[in-house]
Amino acid sequence: MWHPEPDWRPLPGGMGPSTVGVWLESRDGVDVVVKRLEAPGDHDPADLSNPRHFAYWRRASDVALSGVAVDTPGLKAPRLVGAEEDAEGITIRLEQVPSVPMNGLFIARSLGRFAGAVVPDEPWLASRQLVDRMVRVERRGGWRTLARTTVADVAERLWSRRGSLLASLYDAPMVLQHGDPVPANLPGRLEDDVVAIDWSTLGVGPAGADLGYYALSAKEDFETLLEAYLDGLPVAAARKADVRRAAQITAVYTVLTRADWALSRVAEGEGALAGKFRHPSVAPYLRAMQRQQPQIEALL
Repeated sequence: MWHPEPDWRPLPGGMGPSTVGVWLESRDGVDVVVKRLEAPGDHDPADLSNPRHFAYWRRASDVALSGVAVDTPGLKAPRLVGAEEDAEGITIRLEQVPSVPMNGLFIARSLGRFAGAVVPDEPWLASRQLVDRMVRVERRGGWRTLARTTVADVAERLWSRRGSLLASLYDAPMVLQHGDPVPANLPGRLEDDVVAIDWSTLGVGPAGADLGYYALSAKEDFETLLEAYLDGLPVAAARKADVRRAAQITAVYTVLTRADWALSRVAEGEGALAGKFRHPSVAPYLRAMQRQQPQIEALL
């Protein structure tokens, strides 16, 4: 049975449906990041074995082994140090990425530049990521907890329109997307590029989708980030209107899903639901939702 070495130091984050853990290992005085991926078993969801699904279990390893993101513009992956596969899963070792401060406009522009990269011909690139995420929400019964709040009418209207709005995403130009561009996954910088980590959701999606995900965590407002993204995006890649729409749809459906999830975790405890809006595990998600009010109104 696989297990981490006792001298490895656990690192925060990096957890996904197939990630056992992430550690820091010292090799000849050089720190290396070790990530362990667990192969799905007979009783695990079929999504983990679908190469096009965002939750495909071995994509992080495929990205590292192929090197497709090492020299891409805007975002770059850390270089692979080594990989070992066994019957239980895969262990990959990557260069450590030192964290450096970067402002949101630089990151948004880098995401735009990355969207102009040539899409590699690989069978394991994720596709229809937001659609598949919303399918999971459907299986859980939709935004049931938001239906008990003051945004119930707004949530119901957006939920009922999800089919047409999500379908419209795929009328826009398809580009390369990181898939999870949160600040924790964008720690490093190499000259004019961001060095990103956790490439387990790399795929193809509408121009602007990565921007929509990033806007939920950025300090800068949506319109400012949009202009920075467009500044990095090649002119021929997509129209501004298409980028804006894809970013809005991605941001709104993601932020409402996150808010519903956060509320559902505390909803069954004692006391009225409204009294739990300031709970430390809920408040950040509700603030993020409030910040996206202009984008919500645009979709309504």
